[in-house]
Amino acid sequence: MPAVTRRRLGSILEPAREIDVIHETDVLVVGSGPAGLAAALAAARAGVEVSLVERFGCFGGNITTVGVEGMAWYRHEQTVEADGIGREFETRAHEMGAAVPESQSDSFELDAEGFKVVADTLVDEAGVHPMLHRSFVAPIMDGTRVIGIITESKAGREAILARRVIDATGDADIAHRAGAPTHLTPREHMMAASVMFHLAGVDKRAFLDGVRNDPQTYRSWEGNGAWDIETSGKEDEMFSPFLHKPFAQAVRAGVIPGNLTTLAGTWGAMHDTGELTYMNVVHLPEVDGTDPDSMTRGEIEGRRQAMHAIDALRTFTPGCSGARLRNFGMTIGIRDTRKIDAVYDMTERDVREQGRFDDTIGIYPEFIDGYGILILPTTGRYFQLPYRNLLPNGIRNLLVAGRSSGGDRVSHASTRNMSCCAVLGQGAGIAAATSLHSGVEIDDVDIGDVHRELDRQGVRYR
Repeated sequence: MPAVTRRRLGSILEPAREIDVIHETDVLVVGSGPAGLAAALAAARAGVEVSLVERFGCFGGNITTVGVEGMAWYRHEQTVEADGIGREFETRAHEMGAAVPESQSDSFELDAEGFKVVADTLVDEAGVHPMLHRSFVAPIMDGTRVIGIITESKAGREAILARRVIDATGDADIAHRAGAPTHLTPREHMMAASVMFHLAGVDKRAFLDGVRNDPQTYRSWEGNGAWDIETSGKEDEMFSPFLHKPFAQAVRAGVIPGNLTTLAGTWGAMHDTGELTYMNVVHLPEVDGTDPDSMTRGEIEGRRQAMHAIDALRTFTPGCSGARLRNFGMTIGIRDTRKIDAVYDMTERDVREQGRFDDTIGIYPEFIDGYGILILPTTGRYFQLPYRNLLPNGIRNLLVAGRSSGGDRVSHASTRNMSCCAVLGQGAGIAAATSLHSGVEIDDVDIGDVHRELDRQGVRYR
């Protein structure tokens, strides 16, 4: 997708204004995706006052607003994980009727709509103060310390002060605007963005018969443009809920435009109700999640491609002749934007060769998904995540959790995944709370104290 060129039309001088401080808290978490939600719950369960700021009207981030329902589609019999709050998202959702077995793994697919209620429940039970419908505007600084944020909403600009701040925006927005060194992936090298959608009106028996009659594996991803992948070999014969043939057939038959050669991807679950969910088949290159013009173009183009994809499925996929669009995600799915320059940046070697760290705050299985690599954790291998990975250089009193934590290109293909973001978030929330209990700065926190609280909260970190 071509970059959008902005023409500068001059400037205006915004007058100084006095902004009311409307709230103070011990720990302020900004962004409520898997990292932010886990951070808020962990800090509250560790016994401090927590407030959670979110720009949309629900918690859950990519799960609820984008519709990425497969949190742990990598999980197999030999997979070793941190468990903790990330695993709790699945189990609690299943208990509340908001998850079903996932099609390619030993995990649950979350229901994006139902998980909104699950998240509300978890937040309420933990005593987290919810602050929805507020967009982050700017950090409040005391020298190099972040001591709060300014938000914008229908109520205007408001200030929130905090003793500790966690940036879980996904784009390192607070760190970046506070002056911490960050780097933005060049647009031409960004992982593709996705517009997720869900279908209704599918004949479950006919669809699954079609899958059984023409089973797809991870090897089937080869030769499909954006879906060409490097594997370790052990993945090649494993079942994958992959869809490419109907789109290629539709292009050849003239059912959809001939330029839609990148349509390919996976489905998540086939429900008794005729709903085929978590349709991850639209992939848009060069969409910059920090540029609203780029995202606007991506949203519109993504919906256009999704409707063509549905036409192809109706024509060439068993059981889909009566399919209709059920819904889109609330917003486009972004995989790749800014990352901080952390005290320790994760490396390709760390995620491929089971990195180990004294300041570990959790583990993550050997799972790499992105930049043309797919390694599934089927052998028990895992790496540790260091606390230093959450600490931005140059700025104090701020932890950065989620896909914008420090790392190189291939490590990002692992740590960007929602389940890893939850591990990082839980570690961040515990560290923030521990620093307050101990009366020390977050960069001086005793990792032994953090480990004791991780143990209490049921997180594996070694």
